Amino acid sequence: MTYLGLDSSTQSLSAVIIRVEAGRAEVVWQHAIGFDETFPEFGTVHGVLPSDDPRVKVSVPAMWAGALDRMLAEVAHSGVDLRGLRALSGSAQQHGSVYVRADGRLARAVSPIWMDSSTREACADITAALGGDAALASRTGSRAFERFTGPQIRKFHQTEPAAYAGTHRIHMVSSFLASQLIDGEAPLDPGDASGMNLMDLATRDWWPDAVAATAPGLAARLPPIVPPDTVIGVLAPRWQARHGLPPARVVVWTGDNPSSLIGTGLIDEGRVAVSLGTSDTVFGLMRAPRVDAGGTGHVFGAPTGDYMGITVFRNGSLARERVRDTYGLDWPGFSAMLRATPPGNHGRLLFPWFEPEITPDVPVPGLRRVNLDPGDGPGHVRGVVEAQMMAMANHSAWMGVDVRVIHATGGASANREILQVLADVFNADVYRFEAGNSACLGAALRAWHADAAASGHPVSWPDVVRDLATPDVRSVVRPGAAGTGVYPALRRRYAREECTVRHYNDATL
Repeated sequence: MTYLGLDSSTQSLSAVIIRVEAGRAEVVWQHAIGFDETFPEFGTVHGVLPSDDPRVKVSVPAMWAGALDRMLAEVAHSGVDLRGLRALSGSAQQHGSVYVRADGRLARAVSPIWMDSSTREACADITAALGGDAALASRTGSRAFERFTGPQIRKFHQTEPAAYAGTHRIHMVSSFLASQLIDGEAPLDPGDASGMNLMDLATRDWWPDAVAATAPGLAARLPPIVPPDTVIGVLAPRWQARHGLPPARVVVWTGDNPSSLIGTGLIDEGRVAVSLGTSDTVFGLMRAPRVDAGGTGHVFGAPTGDYMGITVFRNGSLARERVRDTYGLDWPGFSAMLRATPPGNHGRLLFPWFEPEITPDVPVPGLRRVNLDPGDGPGHVRGVVEAQMMAMANHSAWMGVDVRVIHATGGASANREILQVLADVFNADVYRFEAGNSACLGAALRAWHADAAASGHPVSWPDVVRDLATPDVRSVVRPGAAGTGVYPALRRRYAREECTVRHYNDATL
């Protein structure tokens, strides 16, 4: 039996096929399609349309749908025997919204994505209507965030009322792509629905008060929310005919973060994962929701039926790349410079907010430097990595986890020098995974889990994650004495400086 997992991230669409025989799983094929390179006609840069307003970040649903078609063609020509393809599922960048008319055409040609920060007024309106940040977070898992789908919908209704009136269904990126696969209207799962400021964590259904506070007539435009192991249909006949694929079951899609929870094997409390991708994230499983009183983190639904805590940082890989490119480095050169600079960076601090930052709330982008000269390449290399790791450690403390083991994933997890800083800052052992895209792998594993349950032969989560979502023990990066001796005090200093420098702008690279 084989299972297909898909992941539509900010910059690319990825796929993985796993084979399951006698309860053992192995990856047999992987592929990725970069949006910019494959679809230059859409004009995206890192998967995002350029904008004169740094707060506005949108992308193109037609590009995502085209990538799905292209990927299914690649799957068909993968060389894998697909006659045994039992089920497929997927994940997508969270919070993005797609507006669809009753005839199936798009009511809006572009979609706001998770990087958008142009809805501050909408957030204030929703928060005021629902009794404040704490009240909203206690019900939905998060205070109102600019990128969340509820505020995005409110802005759409207010600024494009005619287009909103003509909208029949408001999809997340995940349910939009799942709808393409089944040629119907796909539902949402609690993992992605909880990233909207609209779902009640307790009932796992839309919270009527939040829906009413967001936009008129919204309830009729939202997809239903179904359990995370729901089979929502089969691969539509047009895909079977177009690519010679079997009528495999399609399992409800989810957001990339909940899917990564499975792809990194976090099915129990006590461990966390750090994803080093376009955004950097820290997340872990929760049996019961613990909401961040400070309003920084989020609680989402988990594919296991539990919950997950997560903190998101917008300035991830693109910030590291910006520093690398500014000083004329390749990744080996970046690593060598990082390795040659001591933990603590001689007291030099960098706050790398090239884009408006989510955590902490920094609406005006720009670098902030403390004791750091603009021409100091080594200081900026270590500065960007230390800043990101200290911010993750400081702003994930609300989860209440005594972190001793970290599962690292995402593109930068291949860089051992970056992982060494991560291990030192958290004072924890860091493990890598052989599969680079944890969200994509998680989608394939979720497809297996749901298909087994639907077939009357359920498989436990420990058995599902055992072979592929267990970190490589040979990859461990242990904290070093030099770093662990420096970072406790430096983290406290970083937190103090962060409170000050986020309110002013420095020159940018």
